[in-house]
Amino acid sequence: MLAEQKIDDLIVERLGLKAKKPDLTHWTQMLNLVKHPEREVTIAIVGKYLELNDAYKSIYESLAHAGIANRCKVNIKKVPADDVEKVGLERFMSGVGGILVPGGFGGRGIEGKIRAARYAREHKIPYFGLCLGMQVAVIEFARSIAGLPAANSTEFDENTPDPVIHIMEHQKRVTDKGATMRLGAYPCRVTAGSRAAAAYGAESVSERHRHRFEFNNAYRAPFEAKGARFAGICPTNDLVEIFELADHPWFVGVQFHPEFQSRPTAAHPLFRDFVRSARDFLQPRDAVNSESVSAAV
Repeated sequence: MLAEQKIDDLIVERLGLKAKKPDLTHWTQMLNLVKHPEREVTIAIVGKYLELNDAYKSIYESLAHAGIANRCKVNIKKVPADDVEKVGLERFMSGVGGILVPGGFGGRGIEGKIRAARYAREHKIPYFGLCLGMQVAVIEFARSIAGLPAANSTEFDENTPDPVIHIMEHQKRVTDKGATMRLGAYPCRVTAGSRAAAAYGAESVSERHRHRFEFNNAYRAPFEAKGARFAGICPTNDLVEIFELADHPWFVGVQFHPEFQSRPTAAHPLFRDFVRSARDFLQPRDAVNSESVSAAV
């Protein structure tokens, strides 16, 4: 609208800048997909800061970007993790095509998030876990599949006999929390044949982090024996970055925050494929080629 009113020309003129005419082709294509989606999908977000809309703002936006890439409108169903602890997830799942568990801190609502991961695993519903969302999926897998019923994260239970999630070694010496977490961008080596590899189309990527607890590598081999797939490893410190279930249509947990790198005209690959899988969970696949759509916008 501003371009139509030539505001951009005015700014360039007043500032004495040399600039060529903008090409808004990609932007207008994106807007057309927003205004005229071909389908829609509902994603359940099981979190504990839902009353504060900005708490998950980047996630909501990333889901919208992924909807654009898939020619569909993304509806969000906010599901309080505390309520899931009390009444289960079943009553919230009507019309839902996918479950997303976001990041967070502290023990409140954790068992509700774990139940959400279990529901997605058992019912083959597309699941996307971000940071803590990956960790609760790991805990659920340990308890239900790996034969470790008391497994937990040391963030929630320091005395758990099976700390499948534990604090990083160098973080144990930190007393002044502040900005001392694992922060910023780190490389990730992607496992061939994984869901992550299919999404990224690359052997190595860089993703942003904000956490101090990690997957405990002592459990890597036992997990793999039970069907877990570690689809992303940080090559600089051998930390697990991506956790998947090999026998599930789309079950991916990541230790990083992909929502920090999504854009309206360039949806993050993992969000894009998650929404595509969720879209097709309740509806038959159609002839829409989401890959070409994503490339077009």
